[in-house]
Amino acid sequence: MLRQYELVERVLAYDPDADEAMLNRAYVYTVQKHGSQKRASGDPYFSHPVEVAGLMTELKLDQETIITALLHDTVEDTLATPEEIENLFGPEVARLVDGVTKLSKIEAMGESERAAENLRKFFLAMSEDIRVLLVKLADRLHNMRTLHFIKSEDKRRRIARETMDIYAPLAERVGMYEYMREMQLLSFEQLEPEGYAIITGRLAQIRSSEGGQVDAIALAIKQALAEAGLKVEVSGREKHPYSIWKKMAERHVSFEQITDIMAFRVVAESQLDCYKALGVLHSTWHVIPGRFKDYISTPKSNGYKSLHTALIYENSMRMEVQIRDSEMHRLNEFGLAAHWAYKQGGVRPDGQVGWLRDLIEIVDESHDAEELLEHTKLAIYQDRIFAFTPKGQLLQLPKGSTPVDFAYAVHSDLGSFAVGAKINGRHMPLRTVLSNGDVVELIKSRNASPQLAWLGFVVTGKARAAIRRAVRAKERAEVAVIGRKLFDQIADRLPSKIGKKAVKDACKRLGLAGEEELMVVIGTAKLEDRAVMEALMPGSTKDMPEPEHWAKADRAISIKGLTAGMAFHLGDCCHPVPGDRIVGIREPDKGVVVHTIDCLALASGVDADWLDLSWGERTSGALGRVRVVLYNRPGTLAEATGIFAGNRANIASLENSGRDELFSTYEIDLEVSDLAHLTRIVSALRASDAVAEAERI
Repeated sequence: MLRQYELVERVLAYDPDADEAMLNRAYVYTVQKHGSQKRASGDPYFSHPVEVAGLMTELKLDQETIITALLHDTVEDTLATPEEIENLFGPEVARLVDGVTKLSKIEAMGESERAAENLRKFFLAMSEDIRVLLVKLADRLHNMRTLHFIKSEDKRRRIARETMDIYAPLAERVGMYEYMREMQLLSFEQLEPEGYAIITGRLAQIRSSEGGQVDAIALAIKQALAEAGLKVEVSGREKHPYSIWKKMAERHVSFEQITDIMAFRVVAESQLDCYKALGVLHSTWHVIPGRFKDYISTPKSNGYKSLHTALIYENSMRMEVQIRDSEMHRLNEFGLAAHWAYKQGGVRPDGQVGWLRDLIEIVDESHDAEELLEHTKLAIYQDRIFAFTPKGQLLQLPKGSTPVDFAYAVHSDLGSFAVGAKINGRHMPLRTVLSNGDVVELIKSRNASPQLAWLGFVVTGKARAAIRRAVRAKERAEVAVIGRKLFDQIADRLPSKIGKKAVKDACKRLGLAGEEELMVVIGTAKLEDRAVMEALMPGSTKDMPEPEHWAKADRAISIKGLTAGMAFHLGDCCHPVPGDRIVGIREPDKGVVVHTIDCLALASGVDADWLDLSWGERTSGALGRVRVVLYNRPGTLAEATGIFAGNRANIASLENSGRDELFSTYEIDLEVSDLAHLTRIVSALRASDAVAEAERI
């Protein structure tokens, strides 16, 4: 553990103007506040914040960050208060400590009950001041270094899993690769102890049998570059054990099949020398195709810059080589932390933390805790591709992204109104997976809206959250429309007319936020009609007959203008289309399910909450299902689909449900405008020589 004078000397070594008295006061304060508290290792608890502060000095961070590291657990684990910290150390330190404390509170909760509001505040704090995250990452790294002292295996695995899923990706996203690698290694040891033991054992065998091979190859690289007149530093290392394990899992190969277990780093004097060195290496050794990446001309989202290539050395040995200059190397190892050194004067690298603001949007739009965790993992832990707008703006997206992901990355309004896309000048479906370098032009319409089906192919958390939010808003609005129509019927049964005040009072009695929420709970059948009536007019249902004896409403409820799948669902059993006589059955949380009046499924719903429905005038569009039996000879299916085309009906799905020597049976869903349209199609099928039977299902 660092002694008080050692910590202060470290800070003064790179920042002679630091406030020595305040640093000493913070050290003494954390020792006093944590007092006799002990860690699982048996060490005094204050050793932990002191070591975290030591990690911050290695990054040459400013004194406020060092003091925050010393105090980061005091509010959470001692009697210290934010007000006391602000009085003693100033508002900036108090704000940083508060930001770190917020995430600690979230960790203390179960994963399923994470507080979205606290997480939103934490990400907001990070986007305003990335030092909050730097302290938290150092805090987690030191906790992982001492994780083996915790006796409970379940607790060790839970902490390791959280580190692997959340903190290691966050470290990678801010460019702190050393932190990321060590967190992954320590987590890997806990989560896959057998795999860890096997891989580290094999690496030790290779190290002992091949001796100084890494050093020999590094020397050969340096000599080749020196002969070309380049002054460089070359270092080599074995690949990270977790990196090897991950590659084995992704490629489904054994350890023996992993050929590139050695990696080398070349640090040149300038960016131009980096490209010269690349040329020398590529002309000296064979290049492995498809493994070259230029992160200098196109840096990663965390600012990482380097040239990556893979070469074949002697005896078919593969090796990875990274080439960068000294400034790139400093930024690559410490990432955003490098920008926070005291000499930067507190200038924030805002351009590199835009992804944090994306996370804030995701948190705002997430519906529940599990969805929030899913989206934040998506946002921080995916490989990237690069795509361009028609004007040349570069966007970084996760692999597997589609034009919809691209649209939401540009602006949420563009995503919400997207109806099509041009990729490299060609019209392509919105579900097309983008490739590196694609130029994407979005086609939008003010009448469009996000589709639920998009969730089946988008990959970015921002897009998923925005789509779900838009779909929920539309569903809520349409359910409220149904609820309003049902409310009017309920109000008509009351002994006297009611006004706005009665509705407002009813909402209070029912514990609802307002009139719109009342309509939503009525539309989703979360409240029985009798309960609504009693809330509107207490005592009104006392002598009222049971619901089955209530008078039928004068008019059927129209579903015109509403969207199937939102406020109502068309029954899969009878596939109603406009023109059919229909009824609805309300089920709690499911909304209204629409059936044809002669649907056999209605026989089992005698006690159900029935509604008299109508399509409304000029309502059009639904899926009609037909069963078609074709003669089993060439061309009959083509003739049937020709009938659909001739009648302007699109095939939504087609399934072969039976086939024998003479006949083939198909069940086909058709997009039709109404019952008359579907009837014409069935009649045309029956008149065809290719069709043995045709009927509507």
